[in-house]
Amino acid sequence: MLEIGLKAPDFTLSDKDGNSVSLSAFLGKKVVLYFYPKDNTPGCTRQACAFAAAYERFKANDVVVIGVSRDSVASHQKFAQKHDLPFILLSDPELQAIQAYGVWQEKKLYGKISMGVVRTTFIIDEQGKIEKIMPKVKPDTNAAEILSYLQGEYL
Repeated sequence: MLEIGLKAPDFTLSDKDGNSVSLSAFLGKKVVLYFYPKDNTPGCTRQACAFAAAYERFKANDVVVIGVSRDSVASHQKFAQKHDLPFILLSDPELQAIQAYGVWQEKKLYGKISMGVVRTTFIIDEQGKIEKIMPKVKPDTNAAEILSYLQGEYL
């Protein structure tokens, strides 16, 4: 189980353009790493659009925003274009990062149990250590909560 203060598991995944992106490439910067279930679903779209709306504020604070889901590179490309998403989207169909971060869990929907990505956000510090874990975040408020946290309004 991941905990605050531990080194964040490194990974290399493909972005929406098919380029390999490694978490370790962002050492020296703070990273907001958020895991979400699926492109173009209502909650995931609202969450991504909230991050897009706040993106300039993240950039001004030298914070990298990375979204990860199981969706394909092509799906991410369409999702980013459709909603004008300026941040990094990574494709994890093999569940490499999703499992390393413990967000692949049993979910219950309408009484049906299945495995899936539980919407979770990690803040990783400049040394590559987990600074904050935000489990089961709400898509509409996640970006604003992170900005508040980064500005010293601890949650």
